[in-house]
Amino acid sequence: MSEAHQSRVQAQFGASAHDYVTSAGHAGGADLDRLVAWGRKRGAPRVLDVATGAGHTALAFAGFTPTLVSVDLTLPMLEAARGFLRSRGGDRVRFLASDVVALPFRDASFGVVTCRLAAHHFPALLPAMKEVARVLRPGGSFLVQDILGHDDPELAAFILEVEKRRDPSHVRAFTHREWEAFLKAAGMTVIDEETLAKSRPWDEWTARQRMTPEAKADLERFVLAAPARCREAFEFTVDDGRIQTFSDRLILLRADRD
Repeated sequence: MSEAHQSRVQAQFGASAHDYVTSAGHAGGADLDRLVAWGRKRGAPRVLDVATGAGHTALAFAGFTPTLVSVDLTLPMLEAARGFLRSRGGDRVRFLASDVVALPFRDASFGVVTCRLAAHHFPALLPAMKEVARVLRPGGSFLVQDILGHDDPELAAFILEVEKRRDPSHVRAFTHREWEAFLKAAGMTVIDEETLAKSRPWDEWTARQRMTPEAKADLERFVLAAPARCREAFEFTVDDGRIQTFSDRLILLRADRD
């Protein structure tokens, strides 16, 4: 990850770390439940949570994992996650500052690696997937969840603009085909998969990235002026000219290292 992009990510998430701790969408739901179910079946004694954010995934796995390590690029986010887990009894989780493309661990160190709602910030997916595969033991599982990219060019361009206006550190969401190709190229094979829709309350979603009133108003004008098929594809709801909610799709994958 370039220094410029690292700085962009750190600036974006350092200021809003606490907002991610209290985010209901990150705290749980059917998406996290699925990753946990896959993780319980694997029963790995050592788990790595990459780009841990506020630590909700780490907390969920800490209940049945003897050794759990969480890494993130942003120090304020790591501090928020450490405080959050300690308040919930997750004292045994170890936290380290690290970029996903330069993990400070030996080859084959973990039986499971998790990564939830972070890959759309990676400048390139393949280098990150190769590093994940490197630290996984043979037969170990990568459990990943992220926003699912669209194959339709117009819809993909529309939601990319929405995401980048809200969060300048957003790079893009990858399609199902891209995920499978990059995982395969990194030496992993998809074993399980699921796609879920998730509703986003507009005011909470924009506030979490601390958008200025002007930037939020500009974004709302962009959405309302977009072709109707774009708003319909993401189920935007509008009341009295104000956006209330929208939905995006999440891809969940379990990929085992060959």
